Amino acid sequence: MKRFVATLVAAAALGALASPAFAQSGSKTLEQVKQKGFLTCGTNTGLAGFGLPDDKGNWTGLDVDLCRGLAAGIFGDATKVKFIPLSAKDRFTALQSGEIDVLSRNGTWTQSREAELGLMWAGVNYYDGQGFMVRKKLNIASALELSGASICVQQGTTTELNMADFFRTNSMKYEGVAFADINEAVKAYDSGRCDAYTTDASGLYSSRLKLVNPDEHVVLPEIISKEPLGPAVRQGDDQWFNLVRWTHYAMINAEELGVTKANVEEQLKSANPEVKRFLGVEGDFGKGLGLSKAWAYQIVKAVGNYGEVFDRNVGANSSLKIKRGLNNLWSKGGIQYAPPIR
Repeated sequence: MKRFVATLVAAAALGALASPAFAQSGSKTLEQVKQKGFLTCGTNTGLAGFGLPDDKGNWTGLDVDLCRGLAAGIFGDATKVKFIPLSAKDRFTALQSGEIDVLSRNGTWTQSREAELGLMWAGVNYYDGQGFMVRKKLNIASALELSGASICVQQGTTTELNMADFFRTNSMKYEGVAFADINEAVKAYDSGRCDAYTTDASGLYSSRLKLVNPDEHVVLPEIISKEPLGPAVRQGDDQWFNLVRWTHYAMINAEELGVTKANVEEQLKSANPEVKRFLGVEGDFGKGLGLSKAWAYQIVKAVGNYGEVFDRNVGANSSLKIKRGLNNLWSKGGIQYAPPIR
């Protein structure tokens, strides 16, 4: 009997160590964030368009702006956020352990990550899919011509699994060359270590900017996976989950309503009841989130609506020039859609 009890205790201890996220269950993240006076946001180690610091440590990117919007909604000040660069290998552990309050790092939402890691995705701020990049001189027009190729890839990502599935499904052989850091993978590809480089299509366009001769490389047309990218939080804190989710939804609703960073002050005088509710002129829809009635106004005033954030970081007004595609509003042929604030 003693041996049986000891076994149960040991198993319980092992489970607690293996699943730190569940130990955090029930924590009041918003209260903790307010007490320390800033938000801690896990982001990329350096991916143009999503999370990238300049030589002075100033961060820009689609994921970065989501965290800035979150800070603006909480504090009325988008600068009250500390960015923690994390590798793909360390990102989920940092969130589970409480080192960061939210992970906004082009992470793919999957069933196993939610069911096994004790995390929850608060939405999709970028619909993506995995692709391949090769040198133009190879005269390869399709990923189906990559049989026998060596391919650089980042460890600890869905990218490795998708690549294996693609080649197995098409009865093709390949050599995967894995690196812990995305920058190492890109450098290896650029040096000629691999015939191709694979990651999310958005990451391919971003990484191409880092190559010695970007124009000598082409992104192949095939998209081999679904990659819904978005912010993640720990399970067990519904208020915090709702707050992160509705920060994203606020940006989408703002674009639908035509509320921008430039006209948000003028829109306070709008006669449109939806705009009034959104900006806090009527009702108090921030109360349920633990915020002021002006929370959505503060988000748009600080970072703009979703369309502005997209265009500035990855779209028409950025160096990446990625078309909206699936990330357009549902009313404009895309699938970005937000429930109403009412």
